[in-house]
Parts: sequence; structure tokens; C-alpha cells
Amino acid sequence: MKHLTRRTIAIIVALLSSLALTLTVVSLPRQAYAVDGADAGGAAQGSDGGATPLAGPVPNIIITNFAYGGDSVAAGSKFNLDFTFQNKGQVAVTNMVVTVDGAEGFAIAGGTNTFYVDALWAGYAMTQTVPMQALASAKSGAQPVTVNFRYEYVDAGARSSSQSDVKISVPISQPDRFEISDPVVPDQVIAGQENTVTMEYVNKGKGDIANVEATMEGEGFDATMKTQYVGNVASGATGTIGYAFTPSAAGELKTTLKVTYEDSDGQTKTKEFPLTIPVTDMQPMDNSGMADPNMDQSANQGLPVLVYVVIVVIAVVIIVVIVLLVRRRRKQKAKKNDIDEDWDDWSEGKDDKTDTGVTDGAAAGTAPIAPVSPASPAGPSHKA
Repeated sequence: MKHLTRRTIAIIVALLSSLALTLTVVSLPRQAYAVDGADAGGAAQGSDGGATPLAGPVPNIIITNFAYGGDSVAAGSKFNLDFTFQNKGQVAVTNMVVTVDGAEGFAIAGGTNTFYVDALWAGYAMTQTVPMQALASAKSGAQPVTVNFRYEYVDAGARSSSQSDVKISVPISQPDRFEISDPVVPDQVIAGQENTVTMEYVNKGKGDIANVEATMEGEGFDATMKTQYVGNVASGATGTIGYAFTPSAAGELKTTLKVTYEDSDGQTKTKEFPLTIPVTDMQPMDNSGMADPNMDQSANQGLPVLVYVVIVVIAVVIIVVIVLLVRRRRKQKAKKNDIDEDWDDWSEGKDDKTDTGVTDGAAAGTAPIAPVSPASPAGPSHKA
């Protein structure tokens, strides 16, 4: 029994030794060969019958970290772009040329955008600083910067070249130039009556303003909409924000006008305008000096009657004048006729007396009686 145990232990040890040897052989590095052709047994043979080694690993250059001095870069400002690049391959690279391209959003602020690196071993990293400037005309938001790497390396005893482009993004922020004027309050605010406070705004920045909201906070007043949504404001756009409110009582109404919006970087900003508004009571109405609307209505309704009365009076006056003129003319005509008749009568009476005197004297055989002169005194009549 003891003999079997020793034998079993020896077998186990032998098996473990064989396993360890197999693992050691498998883990040893083997030479790789480029396969130009394969036979039935899988052996790789070159065209001249010799073995051709496989191509080695290609180096990879990547940017592992970069910084630009803050959360964003203001348009028109200068900054330093720091980036770290590393050789992630298994072979070294030499004669490396690094080129930085800022596209349409950035420019090199002095110096050059091309740098030379003699060698970068596998796994090694290097940091480069590039002075740059964000263009004033650049759009707000993340803008690309391209870093180009061109380098050489040794592959299976032969020198090869390669290149790679790595893009990073740098956010540009346009200055916030969203301006809001001071609130304009009416000259007189009366309790119980609706009033309006207005504010004018203009976006002088080159970026758009989004999600503009206006709120009137406070107590002692009623408003149909204490919060109103204005919307987006494009670059160069203007407008007016109006708050309609009705004070509840007289006194000082203290309120705060708030305007909230998102700038071109998407950051939420708020502008506040504290305001104290004097409110007066409604003045009692003086009815003594006010005209009765019924009187105005009656006057308006009686206006045609008055016009008719005036017309009738004028017509009557005209008729009376005409009648008086006619009567006067008739009187003048009648008087003239009377004068004419008297003249005619007088003319006819004179002829009759003359004729009668002559006839009577002739018939009686006597001479006509001479008229008595009024100047001679009356004397005794003498007979002939």
C-alpha cells in the first residue's frame, strides 16, 4: 500500500512537470512569417522557397489629453491650446511632424502651426503648446481643431511612413450682449385699473438668445399672465416685453421684474429689475360739471326739429316780406289811379262850365258876368 502511494505521487509529479514544460513552450515568442502561399500542411513559403516574415505592428499616435484654459473660449480672445499625444504602438516612430489646423474658428496667434519631433518611443507621450486665437466671427458652440501627425517607423527591417488625423473640439462663446432697458411705468397708476409696464430689449451679440421668459413677482396686484414666454431672439433682433397688472389698493407697490434666458453657450442667465410703483386711489367723479348724457341725446335728437323750426321761421319771414311788398305796390298803384281819376274829373268839369256859360249867355241875350275882383270893395249895384 505504501509502494502504491509513492508510485501515485511520482506519476502526479511527472504530469505536473510535463504540463509546466508545455506551458513554457507555448508562451515563448515565435517568429511570424508573411504567408505567400500555403501547402497542405500549412507551411508558409516565399517565392524563392524561403520564409517571408509577416509585417510588424503599425504604431498608433493618439491625443490623450488637451486643455484650452477654461470651460469655453470667448470669441476674439487668445488662448493656449495644450495637448498631449502618445505612441500607443509597439515600435518607435521617428521624424514626426505635427501640424495644427484651426479650420474656420481659430487662427495661430503668433508662431507656427507645425512642430518637429525627432523620435517618440513606444508608450511614450509628449505635450505641445500652441498659441491660438478664437476668431470674432466664429460661431458659438464647439468648433473643431485638427492635429495631423506624419511619422516614420521601421517595419521588419524596412522603413515605412504613415500619418493620422486627430480632431478635438474647443467651445467658443460669443459675448453676452443681450441688453434690456429699464422698465417704463405709466405717469399715474390707479388702484383697480389695469396698467402696463414695458421694457425694450435688443440682442447685440452675434449668437442667438433662446428661451426668453419674463416674470413679474410680488404681491398686491392681479395679472392675467405673471410669467410670459417670449421665445428665441435672433442676433440683431429687438422687441418689447409688456406686463399688464391691476393694483389692488393704493400705496406703494413693490415688485421685481425678472427676465430669464439662455445665452449662446446654453448657460441660463437672469436679469432682475426691482421696482416700486406709487398707486393712487380713484378720484370721485364730479357730476355737477358733467353734462347729462340724456341731455346730449335729447339735443342730438332735437337737432332736426330746431332746424325745421328755423326753416319755417325763415319761410314765414320771406312770405311776410313778399306780402308787404305786394301790398305796398298795390297801394302805390291805387294812389296813382286816384290821382289820375281826379285829374280826369277836373279836366272834364272845366269844359262843362265853359260850355254852359257860353251857351247860357248866348241864349239869354246877355253878356257874361265879369268876375268880381277880390281887391275891389263891394259897392251898390248899378243897373244898366
